Amino acid sequence: MISFINISESSIPQHGLPTLSRVYGVKLRKSVCFLQPLTCSSLISLQVEQILSEFRLNKEELKEIMKRMQREMDRGLCLETHEEASVKMLPTYVCSTPEGSEVGDFLALDLGGTNFRVMLVKVGEDEERSWKVETKNQMYSIPEDAMTGTAEMLFDYIAECMSDFLAKHHIKHKKLPLGFTFSFPVRHEDIDKGILLNWTKGFKASGAEGNNVVGLLRDAIKRRGDFEMDVVAMVNDTVATMISCYYEDHSCEVGMIVGTGCNACYMEEMRTVELVEGDEGRMCVNTEWGAFGNHGELEDFRLEYDRVVDETSINPGYQLYEKLISGKYMGELVRLVLMKLVNEDLLFNGEASELLKTRGSFETRYVSQVESDTGDRKQIYNILSTLGVLPSELDCDIVRLVCESVSTRSAHMCGAGLAGMINLMRERRSQDFLKITVGVDGSVYKLHPCFRDRFHKIVRDLTPHCEITFIQSEEGSGRGAALISAVACKMAANH
Repeated sequence: MISFINISESSIPQHGLPTLSRVYGVKLRKSVCFLQPLTCSSLISLQVEQILSEFRLNKEELKEIMKRMQREMDRGLCLETHEEASVKMLPTYVCSTPEGSEVGDFLALDLGGTNFRVMLVKVGEDEERSWKVETKNQMYSIPEDAMTGTAEMLFDYIAECMSDFLAKHHIKHKKLPLGFTFSFPVRHEDIDKGILLNWTKGFKASGAEGNNVVGLLRDAIKRRGDFEMDVVAMVNDTVATMISCYYEDHSCEVGMIVGTGCNACYMEEMRTVELVEGDEGRMCVNTEWGAFGNHGELEDFRLEYDRVVDETSINPGYQLYEKLISGKYMGELVRLVLMKLVNEDLLFNGEASELLKTRGSFETRYVSQVESDTGDRKQIYNILSTLGVLPSELDCDIVRLVCESVSTRSAHMCGAGLAGMINLMRERRSQDFLKITVGVDGSVYKLHPCFRDRFHKIVRDLTPHCEITFIQSEEGSGRGAALISAVACKMAANH
């Protein structure tokens, strides 16, 4: 079948042109109006491109997101506007970075998603007097009823896992300092006291919001009564990541997570942190930027798919920036776009399987696997057939384009936020040029084949007066919590 249509280049997204010509050999010229024979498949591809073009953000749009993020960060730091700011900029009471003289055995807990980790961290020096950090850890999966039951049930389960771990490593008799990585929005009153503001990431345990999390943990340990523990510090996973990367590179002053959720922290000048007294030095601030957009700051960037993901989530209207970026939502966004293409008769001959119609069936790991496909489409074909669809080659190519569009937007959105933060740090320090290292952790950053490169590129594009090094954190959450505990112990000993 041959169709003749009028196409103007302006009606087709710029980024789409190379993709189409590469995959389907569609030639597009600069002329505003021309006739070109198009096969049926080329016509479909053009319509697909048109739909996917909504996901592409140009540099001006990214700069606008960056500007709005900076504005909300300033509002979060300021006492007067803190309450109504969507980016809460929570002080962490982590002011000093480790020096290297903190040694000993520490226990670390890491709660931030559906899995919970207990770690034994041995901090010491090697022959060259440089740092040595050894870890032993075990992962426990959190049952659904503990996540959505009561706070007592959740923390009793955590204490049970700790008891199991201590018994396995024959250290139940030791009273070790404990660092707790707790990756939810917390208002700190001190390094070992923090009030949970609200649950995110599918947690709903009642009786925890508005309470001191360290207190809930201490109570659960007391209720068990078969071991003692000295909880010396509670930190967010972004902070733990920053501190653990600081060991490798002393210019690491930003920590970031792109996994199930998305968040970042950085070292802010004390004089601008109005929620805490004192003007000297710097304090690590946990931005909780996942909530950016909660007051409408992202309305003109959110698409119909984003609205559906939000409305069907456990926390509608909240964490809107995170919902554009993180692993918890990426697969579902792709599924909704695929459904739209099916309904427009552009994919799978206009028919979807029951499984593909089911919310949550297109997992985020599939996005990584689709984009890892080497070009023979085998991997894409296998994923789609497990979802009950038998795709053509064109279908496979379209699914790949959808995954690329969603994950690229995620990387660019996230990059705009980080660039905004880094530019703000440079301005605050009145430096013409800022050299800085960012420690990053999280499954999307680590496991997606292209996210990292797209993300790095956009951050560097948007920060022309900065030199940025990215380091990937290894076991950042646990190690970082233990190292912050080491600092907390030392600070307490010096006071």
